Formats: sequence, C-alpha cells, structure tokens
Amino acid sequence: MYAQCPAGAKTLYNWSLFHLSQEQYYQVPEWANYHWLRHGFGTRDAELPPGPLATVKQVHGTDVLIADQPGQQGTADGLISDTPGLLVGIRTADCLPILLADPVNRVVSAVHAGWRGTAAEIAQRAIHLMNVRFGSDPTRLEAAIGPGIGLCCFEVGPEVAREFGPWDSDSKTCLDLSRINRSQLERFGVTKIYQSGLCTMCGTGFHSFRRDREQAGRMLSFVGKAS
Repeated sequence: MYAQCPAGAKTLYNWSLFHLSQEQYYQVPEWANYHWLRHGFGTRDAELPPGPLATVKQVHGTDVLIADQPGQQGTADGLISDTPGLLVGIRTADCLPILLADPVNRVVSAVHAGWRGTAAEIAQRAIHLMNVRFGSDPTRLEAAIGPGIGLCCFEVGPEVAREFGPWDSDSKTCLDLSRINRSQLERFGVTKIYQSGLCTMCGTGFHSFRRDREQAGRMLSFVGKAS
C-alpha cells in the first residue's frame, strides 16, 4: 500500500481510461450503458452540471448522509440518494472522489476519501448505509475511483504511514490511496471497480492542494439518477 517514492514517475499501472467530456468531466465509458445514470469527475475547467445538486460541508470525517433534495445537507464526507433528477456531489483537490452506483435499485453515492477518510474506511460506511437503507447488495455495486494524488506524488511521514499498517522507519514514503481504496472496496464485496489512474498533482488540468496550497480551487465530482 506504500512504497519508496518513484522519482519522476507519472503513472505506475495500466488503468481503464476514462473519457473526458466536452464539459471537462472525466467519465467511465462503461457507465454510458446505464441510461438512468449521470456522473462526472470534474477538472479545473469543468462547468457546473445542470440540475439540482446536493452537497455537504466536508471535514475529512466518515459521516455519510442521505440526500433527497438539493442544497447543502450538513457536515459529512459522503452522500447517498435514490431521488430522480438529484445529483450528489463532493469537492476535491488531491483527495480521492469515489462514486458508487447500484444498477439494480438505482441508488448512487459520492464519497470524499482523503487519507483520513481512507484510513477510517469511509467507502465501507457508504456501502453499509446503501445496503441498510436501500437494500443494495455490495456484490452488485459498481465503483469508480476518480483523479486524486497518486503514488508518484503522495509523500507522507511515518505518522501517516502507520495508519495503514506497520511502519517502523522514521523516513518518508509514498501512499497509494487509489490502490488502498480499491482493496477496501473489494473486501466489502464490490467486484466491478473502475480507476482513472490520473494524478492531480503531476497531471494536467487539475487543482492540487499539495502543489498550489491556498491558491488551489476545488473540483466537483457528481453522480445522480436521471429524472
């Protein structure tokens, strides 16, 4: 889950390529087969998607809320909805946006997973709530992990590395948040997982807090059930 930081590396794996729309949102090509599903992982230049949008005040926590109307729903780092026409969205600038879709019950979720949320397994909380409230079978869920800071750039100290397993060194290392979240999703029963493989720090067209600090903006990722 972590490794020595590869100097100058841009990508380490062969990922399924996401499609960049005219509106500057990355999308999962396979999800185009679901006529009821709307989604996108925003870039720096993305326009706001049309239609009502539900968001949250993000605090790098693990709370996940149910949304049935637009507007800010409260303090949380994930949203779930089965309301037709409503988009649920989260904003990131290096943290991972994770979108979940239940093609059977047509329930969706958007999750904000930074290193704190990943260590606390926020994706599991979203999946559990989808199961409890909407009957979503985790083995039938599909997940998409969007652009975020990659193993190539996410250098962390030992105090962070220890959140993800034994780490006896005082040296820095690099975390692979996308791989960690994929492993968690698989452990929760999700088998169909798409990954963008795009790094927000060394890639082009993204906001990155680690690179730009206070000057960094935020990118919207959304998912919803069409009207």
